Amino acid sequence: MTDAALDFRCSLASAVAREPLVGSAPADAIWLLVEAAMPWGRQALAESRLPAEVRERLLGLDGVRVQLIRRHGAESSAGSTVFAATATADGFAVEGTRVPDHAALLDLPLADLVAGRGLGLPPIGGPMWLVCTNGRRDRCCAELGRPVTAALAARWPEATWETTHLGGHRFATTLLALPSGATLGRLDPASAIDACAALVDGELGLGLLRGRAGLPGAAQAAEVALREQLGLRSLGGVTVDSADDGVVVLSVAAPGARRTFRVAVAERAGAPARLSCADVVAKPTPTFAVTTIGEQAEP
Repeated sequence: MTDAALDFRCSLASAVAREPLVGSAPADAIWLLVEAAMPWGRQALAESRLPAEVRERLLGLDGVRVQLIRRHGAESSAGSTVFAATATADGFAVEGTRVPDHAALLDLPLADLVAGRGLGLPPIGGPMWLVCTNGRRDRCCAELGRPVTAALAARWPEATWETTHLGGHRFATTLLALPSGATLGRLDPASAIDACAALVDGELGLGLLRGRAGLPGAAQAAEVALREQLGLRSLGGVTVDSADDGVVVLSVAAPGARRTFRVAVAERAGAPARLSCADVVAKPTPTFAVTTIGEQAEP
């Protein structure tokens, strides 16, 4: 590998190019988070040191995004914390428990999770901060993500987790907040503290927002644009009713009423970019342009 390739940082290139963040949050509606305080490979779950039977079962969970998580600086210990998160109208329902070992994951009703019914575990009110730090997947995630995780863990030790992959290495540092689903990018330690403190207070900053996880990219872009137009900063209160053929219908809770908006979103090919530090060839990236926002009259 050449010196130029070793020096390349996809996150710096993306920031310099002013690549839009909006619409890039993961669209997965069902998540399984498994504590694994062990080294992570590039394909973290497939290459993990989990028992083979457990690993294969988790890899086979259709429609479930499985993430490995660990505490910042943690070493291996007995037992594992597991969380499940299922998308709701305005965020995620999060549940969790601690199991004695990874083999006990096979005793959980994983088929129910696949079906969207959750695992029946105790509810978790949050907050949870999941920060991508997997340097084997992309060096930016480790170099930028670990200082952010350290800062968050000093402030919210129980809420903060490192995780394996949130997509969009070039937006490092990336963070998924639960239960809101707010997905943030280009964080540094100071902006991460500010953004998470705002979320704790029920406020959603839009400047570093990639979108709300669990929604398709067009719906993420529509929600952000509507929030910007209406000056909506409170968590919740905005739901996506439908997203079809480039039109997203959203509802906004208002005192004594509900307002409905139709947002037209065009998906376009963005400028080619190297999506990861290890990429040699630039690839087109999708971007979302909101063309119109109109309020529907209530019947």
